[in-house]
Amino acid sequence: MPDWLVEHGIGESRALLVEGDDILAARLRWPGDLPVGSRAQAVLVSKPAGRSRGLARMANGTELMVDRIPAHCNEGAAVPLVVTRAAIAERGRFKRAQARVVEDTDNSPSQQADDVFAMGDTVRRLPAGAWEEVWHTASAGEVAFAGGALLFSVTPAMTLIDIDGDRPPRELALAAVPEIGRWLRLFDLGGSIGIDFPTLATKADRKAVDAALDAALGGWPHERTAMNGFGFVHIVARLDGPSLLHRFATARIGAAARMALRRAELVEGPGATLLTVHPAVRAKLKAEWLAELERRTARRVRIEIDPGLAIEAATAQIVAHDG
Repeated sequence: MPDWLVEHGIGESRALLVEGDDILAARLRWPGDLPVGSRAQAVLVSKPAGRSRGLARMANGTELMVDRIPAHCNEGAAVPLVVTRAAIAERGRFKRAQARVVEDTDNSPSQQADDVFAMGDTVRRLPAGAWEEVWHTASAGEVAFAGGALLFSVTPAMTLIDIDGDRPPRELALAAVPEIGRWLRLFDLGGSIGIDFPTLATKADRKAVDAALDAALGGWPHERTAMNGFGFVHIVARLDGPSLLHRFATARIGAAARMALRRAELVEGPGATLLTVHPAVRAKLKAEWLAELERRTARRVRIEIDPGLAIEAATAQIVAHDG
């Protein structure tokens, strides 16, 4: 039976769905996220006349697009909300969280699909190397497999998956399918997803790939088209919030800063923690995060800046105490 394991880190919480030695899915949450199913209080700041959709603002300034606004609610009214889609940052724009008004008589169940952070088993450390594999793969946007690779590209319209390799087209397409099924879940992808398979000349070959996709995506809620004559498949899945790929596409330095803190938290031994980071990562390390790192590890933290270090390549080690 698969179990969600949750690691509450500094600046983020991470979750993996684990069955034995297999990692089946991953999720990531940052402070300030409003996950699907969250309840919130907000004030309507914009509601066009005759419309049931408008804009609301929470006390902390967070704005949400709101649907199903009752006719008796006007601008300035305080309304209880339930979040139906988390906010998503994209290159060049920001999509506010979406919510709907909850009436007093609304007894519908919560939609909170990623309540794994509350319901999963909290652990100090996720299985060794498991989060690192997911994190580095999302950072690179590339999944290698025998004879080929999947290349992931996040765009405002959809996430595109290109399949590249030197195997014969049918063989390459079929080899890619299990990896697609695995990494859609590990990246927590949703929304509109396009897969560009190699062009397959015969209808029989395209049907074989469609059947393989049915098997690989079984149990993962979605709708999709059959492969067309150009090798393209369109998938639409529920979009609850930003995937791991979206985090890297829009907040790479922030993601790298959080990973640097994780590395520093996991090193062991007496002495002080020496954390070496790129200057851009140093700028993202909040004072309260560093204080929390010292609290958790009971060690002083020293920061060194290395402009030649890659954004994602922060290092942490134990050194002797100063003085």
